[in-house]
Amino acid sequence: MPHLELRNLEKQYASGSDAVKGISFAAGKGEFVVLVGPSGCGKSTTLRMIAGLEEATGGDIIINGKRVNDLAPKDRDIAMVFQNYALYPHLTVYENIAFPLAIRKEQKSTIEAAVHSAANLLSITKLLERKPKELSGGERQRVALGRAIVRSPQVFLFDEPLSNLDAALRTEMRAELKSLQRRLGTTMVYVTHDQTEAMTMGDTIVVMNSGKLEQVGTPRAIYDEPASPFVARFLGTPTINMIAGKMAADSYFEAGNFRLYIPSPQFAEGSDVLLGIRPEAFAVASAGSTDSSVVSGTVELLERLGGVTNCYITSPIAERGRIAITLSDSDALPAIGDELRIIPRSQGLHLFGKK
Repeated sequence: MPHLELRNLEKQYASGSDAVKGISFAAGKGEFVVLVGPSGCGKSTTLRMIAGLEEATGGDIIINGKRVNDLAPKDRDIAMVFQNYALYPHLTVYENIAFPLAIRKEQKSTIEAAVHSAANLLSITKLLERKPKELSGGERQRVALGRAIVRSPQVFLFDEPLSNLDAALRTEMRAELKSLQRRLGTTMVYVTHDQTEAMTMGDTIVVMNSGKLEQVGTPRAIYDEPASPFVARFLGTPTINMIAGKMAADSYFEAGNFRLYIPSPQFAEGSDVLLGIRPEAFAVASAGSTDSSVVSGTVELLERLGGVTNCYITSPIAERGRIAITLSDSDALPAIGDELRIIPRSQGLHLFGKK
């Protein structure tokens, strides 16, 4: 039995706008599920409906086998960590973490044990007597986590909790959150628009777009087998290269003079299709190659990232007029303005119906 399940969940506002349009997915006990998508796609609204902060206008929310749509937030046995931490500035770290238990009127000894256990888990024991204004962003994030942990909920909900942190601290906190989730073994649902967070943290990724569910799967499966052009474009940096063309005879894709053999294309000859090629699926073509799948273009931008360099070349066949290719430092790197000839490898190719 899934530990958390959404069945045809919907949210429609009085204005008639549909924020969430009948999404369904399930999370097992101790699973880390990431809702990812662009701003306005409905992921935070979905999270707030699970928490009971928004009323669902259709569908079911089931936690541990029990339908909770009609339960108040306090009765759903969930804990939520918000983007802005929402710490009480006049309370100490100890009092902030203890607050959920204090309002339940738990015994003082129970509260003290729970607070110290959470603080030890998060390595913030030395901060317990400080006020929030004395803490860094990362320390405030840990306090917000501690306040959620002491409740020992069935489900943790996170609404973009790392977006206020700088890049280095975000990377550190991603690793800490994932490690914490493994130690606690509690089901977590995490909302983000950051594909890197989704790919590195999630056991399961739920990709949303315009209130609808585009695809559910493991990070590897979604990256390797995107179900739609939207999913293919959204996950991956640089974004996937898209080329519009037609299926020709003998399983060849054609776009102008560019021709590429596609094994088992699943589209009939003459079909309008989109060919997606990941940047890492290109290689520099050998000198003198006359292969019909060679693409030539002028280098217009280089992004040097240490071990790899993202290279962008102009190309009239590409969706946005340029193609991105990821080169390793072992490759002979071009300079801006150079002519570069590249060729797709056999892996990292994705074919979609144009409609």
